[in-house]
Amino acid sequence: MLSIQMAAIITSLTNGEADMKNLILYVVTVLIWGSTWLAIEFQLGVVSPEVSLVYRFAMAALMMWGYCLYKKLPMRFNLVQHGFFILLALCNFGFNYLLLYWAQQYLTSALASVAFSTMLLINIINTRIFFGKPIAKRIYSGALLGIAGIVVLFWQDLQVLDLSNLVLVGLLLALSGTLVASFGNMVSVRNSRRSVGILQGNAWGMLYGTSALAITALFTGAEFTFDPSLPYVASLLYLAVFGTVIAFACYFVMLKNIGPEKASYVIVLFPLVAVVLSTLFEGFVWNGYTLAGFSLVLAGNAIVLTPFERIGRLLGKRPAVIPEPV
Repeated sequence: MLSIQMAAIITSLTNGEADMKNLILYVVTVLIWGSTWLAIEFQLGVVSPEVSLVYRFAMAALMMWGYCLYKKLPMRFNLVQHGFFILLALCNFGFNYLLLYWAQQYLTSALASVAFSTMLLINIINTRIFFGKPIAKRIYSGALLGIAGIVVLFWQDLQVLDLSNLVLVGLLLALSGTLVASFGNMVSVRNSRRSVGILQGNAWGMLYGTSALAITALFTGAEFTFDPSLPYVASLLYLAVFGTVIAFACYFVMLKNIGPEKASYVIVLFPLVAVVLSTLFEGFVWNGYTLAGFSLVLAGNAIVLTPFERIGRLLGKRPAVIPEPV
């Protein structure tokens, strides 16, 4: 199933629907975001998550603004556009990350990334709600497989349903952050359709996001401390430069070029990168539930993303069903 999905991804990104540029953007985004889950682990501990995020997005905002001003890009927008920049900030550069940072206090980076992969389905549903994009029938079966995979993956923890079950708390936080991030994707698509430059939108969004996170940190009483250790500083730089500035630019360009449902291809593979890194560096231990749950999530994503007629074409067979909307 995974090999079929990989072939479908390459075909979709290079055969008439986009060009090689989109494939490069896809690979870069997968490798960066697949590794940021591990980098976040080095941000937790000494400095509160709220303050670490302020540092991360403040650095990213400075870089984005510096680049936009250097390129002399137009940065003036009306109040309506600024309202959507604030929405983008809260959903993609603020509260979504705050929820995910909190989630990783209770989950390994591998489990958090798998929970986040549900954004694939959420993006498709939100695209239908906000932009009227039809939902193919296969998506329902893929969604059921994905949900079943999450249940199996966390089955040992779901058996004890109470507030003391910290892993379950982490799962709920991760899923909440995923939903918020999906709303941010919809805002980004809306901005692109209004001819708002991606770089300018990101610059304003990161500025507003930094402000919102700083206000949140002050409101919650978080102390603005700093950890000068090499792991913290190195991971902070990596998350700001690569995980925020570069990865978001690549992903939002894909959103503009091929739409949120196809740009969500990145969600299929970055959990693989995260799980491999977590196994190597966090001591993540696989068991029967892990293997079965992870396989179901990947299978569900593959079904959601790959039209049945494309699978038949990849296998050298003629399509047995009427083509469905992607």
